[in-house]
Amino acid sequence: MTDRTAEKNRDNEVPLQKKLDDLYALVDGIEVAMMTTRRPDGHLVSRPMQTQERTAGTDLWFVTNVEAGKMEELATDPHVNLGYYKGRTREWVSVSGTAIVSQDRTLIREFYKPDWRAWFGDEGGERDGGPDDPRIALVLVEAHSVTYLKNERGLPMTLFEVAKGIVTGEPPKTGALRELGEQEIQRATRMEGTQ
Repeated sequence: MTDRTAEKNRDNEVPLQKKLDDLYALVDGIEVAMMTTRRPDGHLVSRPMQTQERTAGTDLWFVTNVEAGKMEELATDPHVNLGYYKGRTREWVSVSGTAIVSQDRTLIREFYKPDWRAWFGDEGGERDGGPDDPRIALVLVEAHSVTYLKNERGLPMTLFEVAKGIVTGEPPKTGALRELGEQEIQRATRMEGTQ
């Protein structure tokens, strides 16, 4: 998205609750994010991660294997980016934040889903893919900023806007481009923590 296109689509004059509701609908509807981490050699790498839970505000939980390469990457540099994209509607979410790894068994049991067994496999004993499997860890991404594009016009209108942009040379209005900065994220956390 070019600067001109971003400016045409910018829509931050909406109440915080509306921004949050639209963000949650996008994350819940897309489910899988590309989590980008920095390798120890400085290069970036992305991998698909399924969102497990949302917390108050904009923080997100993921499950991982403590033996995975991303664990070394997160230990070296906990800064991550989560990229969600919905091809059919061209909606997307970008979350910039810090990852915190937890092996808190109570929390893992609370979030545990039976389909995790498929990803961890049964190696026998306690390494059975169950909630007490020592390989299972949770990754909390504490959001620092969020940017997303919400398509409120439907796909036919979006395609019309793109075609019109090709003909006129004007950037298309493809959706509502919204941002949540640190202050809004802190307010959202407080708001939802009191509900």
